[in-house]
Amino acid sequence: MLHSTRTRRAAVLVPILALIPVATGLVPDRGAQPPEPANRDASEVAARIVTASLLDGQAYDHLASLVAAAPHRLSGSPGAAAAVEWARKRMTKIGFDEVRLEPCTVPHWERGEVQSVRLTAPASVTGVELRCLALGGSVPSPEGGIEAEVIAISSWDELAQRSADVAGKIVYFNRPFDLALRSTFEGYGGAVDQRSRGAVEAAKAGAVGVVIRSVASAIDDFPHTGGTNYQDGVTRIPAAAISTLAAERLDALVARGPVRLNLELDCRWHGDAPSFNVVGDLLGTESPEEIVVVGAHLDGWDVGHGAHDDGSGCAHALEVVRLLLDLDLRPRRTVRVVLFMNEENGLAGARAYARDHADELDRHVFAIESDRGGFTPRGFSTNAGDEALAVLRELAAPLDEIDAGSVDPGGTGADISQMAASGVPLAGFLPDGARYFAYHHTENDTLDKVSERELRLGAAAIAVLVHAVADREQPLPRNR
Repeated sequence: MLHSTRTRRAAVLVPILALIPVATGLVPDRGAQPPEPANRDASEVAARIVTASLLDGQAYDHLASLVAAAPHRLSGSPGAAAAVEWARKRMTKIGFDEVRLEPCTVPHWERGEVQSVRLTAPASVTGVELRCLALGGSVPSPEGGIEAEVIAISSWDELAQRSADVAGKIVYFNRPFDLALRSTFEGYGGAVDQRSRGAVEAAKAGAVGVVIRSVASAIDDFPHTGGTNYQDGVTRIPAAAISTLAAERLDALVARGPVRLNLELDCRWHGDAPSFNVVGDLLGTESPEEIVVVGAHLDGWDVGHGAHDDGSGCAHALEVVRLLLDLDLRPRRTVRVVLFMNEENGLAGARAYARDHADELDRHVFAIESDRGGFTPRGFSTNAGDEALAVLRELAAPLDEIDAGSVDPGGTGADISQMAASGVPLAGFLPDGARYFAYHHTENDTLDKVSERELRLGAAAIAVLVHAVADREQPLPRNR
């Protein structure tokens, strides 16, 4: 796919450079022949959007305002409620034609005040604390914690082979993030099942608790939280993640002999809570009943600011509409921003949206989600069939000028995935992923880790593609 992207990029480079002076005055005319009018129009629009975003964009302002109003936005919390009100006001201020709160019922879990993984043997390390975070959804330990011997497990096959040794122990899942993989999302995918399945699989073998190596690309002392799951009929045991630096130390200790630790958590579950998706429409000029969705998730974990995950996605989505309004580029179709609630630990908002809009999903012509951080844009992934994929590649081609025009088959987004069964072509925004899993689900996911210029470029890239799809004479071909 890299070869085809370079070939396509070379084909559009000269005409785009020839047009950017018309819109921006930033690149000198090199005497290139003008392209066909339709291509020229698309390139001119793209240049206007990118230039406006770089020179005058407000994506970072949206993000800074969100994390100031609601830095901790876990579903059911006061922070999540504050984020909903913030989003309603922000959409109104931007000038959306319609803004509404659409109800959903979400889970409500709290981390509590006590999170401790403390070594109790061997004697040389007794009392040493390993930096940890309870996994989202974990049950509490008994007061005073659970003390037991540690058994290190690196694969499900090893767990099965050693199941007789697990009873009464704390299982330590230590399979690392594979740094040899070029895609950090592949590295994450290769290790995250320890977090999601670990508590269930260890409990089936008789474990009394679970500790996992954080699913992270960096070696540091910031533990990563994230959701863990339980299963009816299987004992629910407490589960926590330790930082990768702590995991390196624990690996070395386990290799030398028996290790014991104390795991203490006072997490708690509350009853389900009422909440909302925040939905805003920029109505189309000719076919307002046809809808292009720009999605992100408004909730976030209760550590850090959720600046990359997914405050940046929310900023991108809002900025798409602000840019189109500012540049008087209202398209033929309606552009709908949906800030979903409860992506992190349940997808309740996504399911509610798909259910409540079931009768109009046949008029949703496209949906795109931003949930990979606010880094430099590199392109898009999509579930679109061959016909729609070809159209998306054509529409995104002007973004080759900022190295963001690739469109390739791949994953899209957890929230918009609920629309896939209705045949809606979906896409995911793909920024550079090298740094994402150093911050993801940590106390380190803060506003200062987001580059204003990168965030502006990302918003521009999404806005170019969204406008092109929403303003195209014919709707995007649906998936069959």
